[in-house]
Amino acid sequence: MEEFSEFVGLSRPTVSKYFNDPSSVRKKTRDTIEEALKKSGFRPNIFAVNLNRRRSNIIGVVIPNSTDPFYMALTRRIELIASEAGFLAVVLTSDGRAELQDRAIRTFRSMNVAGAIVAPLDLHGRRSSLADFHRDIPLVYVDSPPDETAAFVGTDNRQSFGLIVDYLCRSGEPPAYFEMPKVNTNAHTRLQAYREAMERLDLAPHVLPVTDRASWDFERFGFDEATRLLSAPERLPSRTILCANDRIAFGVIAAAYQRGLKVGHGSDCDLRVAGHDDHPLSQYACPPITTVAQNYNEIGRLAIELLLQKLGDGEGRPQHADRILLKSELMLRRSA
Repeated sequence: MEEFSEFVGLSRPTVSKYFNDPSSVRKKTRDTIEEALKKSGFRPNIFAVNLNRRRSNIIGVVIPNSTDPFYMALTRRIELIASEAGFLAVVLTSDGRAELQDRAIRTFRSMNVAGAIVAPLDLHGRRSSLADFHRDIPLVYVDSPPDETAAFVGTDNRQSFGLIVDYLCRSGEPPAYFEMPKVNTNAHTRLQAYREAMERLDLAPHVLPVTDRASWDFERFGFDEATRLLSAPERLPSRTILCANDRIAFGVIAAAYQRGLKVGHGSDCDLRVAGHDDHPLSQYACPPITTVAQNYNEIGRLAIELLLQKLGDGEGRPQHADRILLKSELMLRRSA
């Protein structure tokens, strides 16, 4: 920066002022600096600059799986809106591992981030560095909240499971529930939402006995567990299976196919299978999966707007409560 200031013929404070906010300097000064940038190719180190600020313009994002379409859509929306507000969103993945989530938090501390959006893991009682992180900077959680008091944007699981359980009961046998691995709090809240929905209809909940293991490979989990359960299909409590998410439903449908069972809604079908989330590939499965749709883009938009509001940079945007639960939409397809 010292060398560039000498090159452009302006003081260091003036050049720094330009890099912090180009509109804060006169047009003639701005034009001079921008012409010098073209000639010299100089670019400041954004991370070094942010370390010297009391509050940086970097927002951290921690997700558990960078290949899941839900998190891909979420982060894309967050990055776009953050950029429009003058912030740089940096995305790190925990890969479903507690130690990598803690490492991501340490990295963001070293980068002096202004705030963060986190899709947290369920650490099963293990202490997380998130609590300490939250005391220092604003945090907004997405997908699954760590507790009932945290700032959170996500799907209203009670509404979405009420919707699909009601449909499945009206259109055929009441559903048995295929749990998801206990990798985040959705495992508990979705199971509870299924039970409550069944009890509201005066029906007994039936939770299928699956292995208790923590895995983000939901398709493999669904396939392995369904293969075991379908080896004796006469023992299934229902011919309708409601999966905790669509990725598990992919595995269940594949296992049914290998057993020679036909999935669909009709007298010639052996099983009905439904899911949750409206995964982008759900409509292209064979058969297409009946599910409930989460609004990925809206979750991302509201999460970054809520964080900007907490940072005091949400001027001109709608003000939001700390807890936002979005409604889901029923997507009727041939699997159920």
